Amino acid sequence: MIIRRELAHDAEAIRAVTAAAFRGLAYSAPPVEPGGDPGEATLVSWLRADESWIPELSLVAIEDDAVVGHVLATRARVDAEPALGLGPVSVLPHRQRAGIGSAMMHAVLGAADALGEPLVALLGDPDYYHRFGFVPAQQYGIDSPDVSWGKNFQVRALTHYNGQRGQFHYPEPFDPKRFG
Repeated sequence: MIIRRELAHDAEAIRAVTAAAFRGLAYSAPPVEPGGDPGEATLVSWLRADESWIPELSLVAIEDDAVVGHVLATRARVDAEPALGLGPVSVLPHRQRAGIGSAMMHAVLGAADALGEPLVALLGDPDYYHRFGFVPAQQYGIDSPDVSWGKNFQVRALTHYNGQRGQFHYPEPFDPKRFG
């Protein structure tokens, strides 16, 4: 397996991987179009077209010349301070639980740290993301965009973390009003 930066010709494969990874999951975002792909597949396209896009932090996992996984982090903020929002993280269903997601997480967190980013936040299962150093955001004094997320809204401080505290803001494409 190789993990590398997303290239322009990867966009359709990334959409297919993301749709497959989130299809049928109880917690996936609703389709933007009735009967369409899960919202996460469209979200990646919206993020790619948004000013929050950071090309260096959109990574794919490649096996046998095919995209089998994708992860990205985009510009977010804590109050007015820069931060990153991580996700979606997608792996083809038949390749899940094979270490691909973990490898991509380590790669994107290492890349974010190398770029001098201070903090990464995500919404996800604490039992899974704890292994990558994520903790409930409240431990850092960072407020979730939605209080109902509770301990599922998590952060990881990176080397350049300088004590940001306050309200976390995802980029506009994450706005739930955009989804069906």
